[in-house]
Amino acid sequence: MCLIVLVGAFAPRIGIVLLWLFTNQLTQAFQDFWVGLLGFVFLPFTTLIYAIVYQPVVGVDGFGWLLVGIGFVIDVANWVGGSRSRDRDRSGN
Repeated sequence: MCLIVLVGAFAPRIGIVLLWLFTNQLTQAFQDFWVGLLGFVFLPFTTLIYAIVYQPVVGVDGFGWLLVGIGFVIDVANWVGGSRSRDRDRSGN
């Protein structure tokens, strides 16, 4: 699990694939395949963190939601940063 978290910190989609291949965390956290797939495509950090902090009986609680929120902020920052970079490249600066 530590290796998955370490890889996920730099490449969340690879971390999700490793989590899917070697554990059953994703199937426990996401009962619907499409929710996990959409998270993989659009919010990889949020999806990875949610799957890691999910507990089968309890779900996500307390500190886990804080971590999921941090993952969401990282995902949004990646979207905004990529948008700004594309805009800057188009303007020639």
